[in-house]
Amino acid sequence: MVDVTEEEMDNPTFKRDTVLSDVHLHCPNKRHLMVRLNAVGQPVFLSYFKLIWNTEDSASEKHVREATTEREHQYRSGDELCDKDRNNLKKERELNSEGVEALLDDDGDLEVVRRPRSASDLEAEDLLRDRVYPVILMKAKEDAFEDEEQECTCSDVVKIEHTMATPLEDVGKQVWRAAFLLADYILFIRDTFRCCSVLELGGGTGIASIIMGTVAKRVYCTDVGEDLLAMCEQNVALNKHLMEPGRGEVKVKELDWLKDEFCTDPEAPYSWSDEEIADLHDRCTVIMAADVFYDDDLTDALFRTLYRITHNLRNSCIVYLALEKRLNFTLRHMDVTCEAYSHFRNTLHDLENLQDRKMKYTVEPIKLDFCQFLIYERIEQL
Repeated sequence: MVDVTEEEMDNPTFKRDTVLSDVHLHCPNKRHLMVRLNAVGQPVFLSYFKLIWNTEDSASEKHVREATTEREHQYRSGDELCDKDRNNLKKERELNSEGVEALLDDDGDLEVVRRPRSASDLEAEDLLRDRVYPVILMKAKEDAFEDEEQECTCSDVVKIEHTMATPLEDVGKQVWRAAFLLADYILFIRDTFRCCSVLELGGGTGIASIIMGTVAKRVYCTDVGEDLLAMCEQNVALNKHLMEPGRGEVKVKELDWLKDEFCTDPEAPYSWSDEEIADLHDRCTVIMAADVFYDDDLTDALFRTLYRITHNLRNSCIVYLALEKRLNFTLRHMDVTCEAYSHFRNTLHDLENLQDRKMKYTVEPIKLDFCQFLIYERIEQL
């Protein structure tokens, strides 16, 4: 156990070599509960993600409510806006009449005139999220989450343990937006996956596999790292209430893309048995991965693993890949680019054009006009 003072935990420092998922950054401003420290001393948090089953009604009600509120605001404040515009125009004319000299101080420096703060500015400031700090509660788990459990029923909430602000090699311990997108699509066409056997590559915290487990017969959720796999296994156990009887078997297994074979060492945790490998090859018809394309070498390794596994499958297979294009300004290009996404597209194109007598890959994009079952910002870069 790592000794960490409460003061240190209440004021975390995000180092320059760490990354933080937008899912955690944009969480609603309420308490974040640390449940434990993992094997490497990182704080582990438990988050609740609510499922919105009646999406059409919710969207309709929200649209009507927003439209009504907007009309009322316009009718109520129309005259006020007109008066405000007239006052601003008057001030602008007075300022122009004074000339440029009025904007200079005694030393000749430009003196910036700031406009008065309006009510809309104050409202916008109130909407800004405060800095999020974890809060350590000296309570048992049942007491700590009593309020949250009363707000939601067992069938509409996903419980996920995760870390925050990790180094790049530990990003799988966070929840990422593309995993939510993949989970949305699974729920949108859930009848397609009934009784299927599914393999997830780079499962991370396991949220996509857990959602898939609500409809599929068996899911192999794979990743690397004993600590990450233990966290994923804990998340599967936390969400057993979502699985239908006789379905939803989610098995957490190790699968290293940099190795050519499955880990079958019986002494190693999360290793594969010969029966499980045979079951995967005989029955798997769906492979999925979410937000795993951020490093060119890992992208190449994933596609090699994908080819090797699909080459050994008895049945045809559909592969679902979800990702977020992350734009960065680079000095090499002197422009905003997305090199990881470009490399992914090139590698995907090579796979599609692969000349193989046994295998043929067809790539089709999926429109993002399907229902949203989880609360997150579905940006255009997804």
